[in-house]
Amino acid sequence: MHAFSQLLDRLSLEPRRLAKEALLVRYFRETPDPDRGYALAALTGGQSFKHAKPALLRALIAERADPHLFALSYDFVGDLSETIALMWPRPEAPEEAEMLSAPALTEIVDQLGSAGKTEVPGLLSAWLDGLDETGRWALLKLVTGGLRVGVSARLAKSAVARLGTLEVADVEEVWHGLKAPYEALFAWVEGRAGPPETQDPAPFRPVMLAHPLDEDKDLQQLPAADFAVEWKWDGIRVQAAAGRTEQGQDVRRLYSRTGEDISKAFPDIVDLLTFDACIDGELLVVSDGKVRPFSDLQKRLNRKTAGPKLLRDYPAAIRVYDLLTHEGEDLRGLPFQERRKKLEAFVAGLADSRIDLSPMVAAKDWEWIAAARANPQNHLDKDDAEAVEGLMLKRWDAPYVNGRPKGLWFKWKRDPHLIDAVLMYAQRGHGKRSSFYSDYTFGVWRDGAEGLELVPVGKAYFGFTDEELRKIDRFVRNNTINRFGPVREVTHDQDVGLVLEVAFEGLNRSGRHKSGVAMRFPRISRLRWDKPAVEADRLETLEALLPDRE
Repeated sequence: MHAFSQLLDRLSLEPRRLAKEALLVRYFRETPDPDRGYALAALTGGQSFKHAKPALLRALIAERADPHLFALSYDFVGDLSETIALMWPRPEAPEEAEMLSAPALTEIVDQLGSAGKTEVPGLLSAWLDGLDETGRWALLKLVTGGLRVGVSARLAKSAVARLGTLEVADVEEVWHGLKAPYEALFAWVEGRAGPPETQDPAPFRPVMLAHPLDEDKDLQQLPAADFAVEWKWDGIRVQAAAGRTEQGQDVRRLYSRTGEDISKAFPDIVDLLTFDACIDGELLVVSDGKVRPFSDLQKRLNRKTAGPKLLRDYPAAIRVYDLLTHEGEDLRGLPFQERRKKLEAFVAGLADSRIDLSPMVAAKDWEWIAAARANPQNHLDKDDAEAVEGLMLKRWDAPYVNGRPKGLWFKWKRDPHLIDAVLMYAQRGHGKRSSFYSDYTFGVWRDGAEGLELVPVGKAYFGFTDEELRKIDRFVRNNTINRFGPVREVTHDQDVGLVLEVAFEGLNRSGRHKSGVAMRFPRISRLRWDKPAVEADRLETLEALLPDRE
């Protein structure tokens, strides 16, 4: 456990991706099985303990520390695990402290996995007594599943691949057929054994990604005729895979772009996977043939399951971009032009329109393509046009390769919307931002019963530099007028207030928000220290951007 806690501590303080990867490689190389496998499971979100929940941790610290002091400390620190780790008292008796020792990571995983609900508090208390502050913090991060050390699942898999000569895509190809502690995986990457035998008929295939198009450079150098042009739909990228085991059992899965299995949340989609193939497409909510706003899809995201009402009110569909495998044949090495022909024939043979083909854009030259990007309503019906966020440009001769290869795929998104809004509330961040107010709720003006008033329209926590973060944090602390737990309300009247230029991708109606609107991907574009708060935008400016739908 000591090595794992030191790893998490160093990862949380290291901002550089390559340096994080180097830390992971060293840990995996120096740590024996099965500890390193359980660490990999924790870093990739594959480790959970059903009886170890935040409420239990709060109850444990409440038995050992003044609740009011804990509340004040938690408000200042902003992270539950870190607060408990710092406040947890060491055993008073010296002889008792000497008897305690740090448990091994495998011991923690095994005992928590088999312990009953009434046994877990005693186990956690004993381990917390025997660990130092860093160890306690790492233990609490492990059991709650919220590591927040800046390591994605792909980065962890990349570090595993670097133990040998494999690529991260090789690891991802077999990943979903493996379970912690991944001893067969480590043996393979270190050259001690062959590939793990997963026999998975519906594995995740690493996705191909695009580079943002540089309008000034790329449009001058790239021939338009070399590229297929597709609409970029405003949903989430998914991969649907289905096949049959040697025993004749059907396996159907829906994956997110990162390889997370989201099948249980979309049983209506899984029911449609009656083929032997793997398709790449966009998950949307489609009703009566019309693409619904992204806000409707959000109602179904991040859920473990979907009830009958959700399935009825927000029916999911896939708009297909690509065909990766078909009836046991891997098509990824073929040029896109050939895969597209096979895809058209494949979709035409499907029985349900909820899996349909993403239409191509008839490209002539860059000027014509730019006009289509700016005005998709000239090429699609109104509902579909409102669900388009730009274009995808794919070389006709490009194979389907993992990662983000240069020069093969480009994304050309529509320009974001910009508004000036006023900072209203701020909340502490997590991890390295836990000492700063870095999550911001902002609003715009409208006419209220007592005159001009601000109404919240969104929340953002990125888009600014570290230096700008320090300046905003200073403004929050110097202009706090109210506190609500970890949230501070700041001065936001017509005379005093910080104006934020906010960029966002789209807007939808929302009955959940007081303003009646919900932003898509809001982020801070710049700070308008020069602009008086009263000159920020009005709600009518946003309402004019709303889709014209019932």
